[in-house]
Amino acid sequence: MHEDKHWDIVIRPRRRWLDIDIKGVYQYRDLIWLLVKRYFTLIYRQTVLGPLWVLLQPLLTTTIFTVVFGTIAGLPTDGMPKFLFYMAGSILWQFFSGCLTSTSNTFISNRNLFGKVYFPRLCMPISTVVSQLLNFLVQFAVFVGLVAVYALQPGTAVKPNGALITLTPLLLLQLALLGLGFGIIVSALTTRYRDLAMLVGFGTHLWMYFSPVTYSSSMVSQRFPQWARLYQLNPITPIIDLFRAAWLGAGSASARYMGISAGLTLLVLFLGVMLFSHTEKTFMDTV
Repeated sequence: MHEDKHWDIVIRPRRRWLDIDIKGVYQYRDLIWLLVKRYFTLIYRQTVLGPLWVLLQPLLTTTIFTVVFGTIAGLPTDGMPKFLFYMAGSILWQFFSGCLTSTSNTFISNRNLFGKVYFPRLCMPISTVVSQLLNFLVQFAVFVGLVAVYALQPGTAVKPNGALITLTPLLLLQLALLGLGFGIIVSALTTRYRDLAMLVGFGTHLWMYFSPVTYSSSMVSQRFPQWARLYQLNPITPIIDLFRAAWLGAGSASARYMGISAGLTLLVLFLGVMLFSHTEKTFMDTV
């Protein structure tokens, strides 16, 4: 009975740094959907408005941004309607930050489950990203509806670019992979350094203000030209710029910096998966 053919599933110890069970993740795809369902059940259980919070959160956030940054501070929005301009940045940022912050707690928040049953550990952060994507799609549908309303008005400045709109799925995939990569890096490190869990929220909020969420990249280029190139190296910046250029016709995105952003995303994802794979072998001894 020592031969593998006598067993349906064979679980072996993993010793290499990069030892990812891609086949196992695919085999447990039903578990991923169950985890997604569990996420929504836990989030909206015993809430008055329930899933309506998915819509209310970006609308309230966008309203605050419009009043504070658009009206009081008077920051330029590249000639676009303020509400649409801020909503475009807000929903993208909430999707990215949701992926990052949720996956950063993978080992700590699920240590009891991990200690009782076997399944590919990557299923957990992947299910989190899928959950955040479903939230985003609801918000995105509202955004597209508002874009259509503004675009159909006579003399409007909102002019969606059909060619760039086709790149939207790639932008969402890149955001998801970037959030997943950073999230699992933090998750792996927090098994030994719990301080990182406390810094994630603060760091994410700080990162938002270094990204074109509440202002345009063109404003940075005009007011701080010496920092413009460094600012574009932020992997989030080209993504938001291209998204606004596609759906609003506002601003522009550099193909060069989009390439750099994609390269950084793949690098972060590779490092994250490698560190996650290494940590999952021994994390039960440290959490």
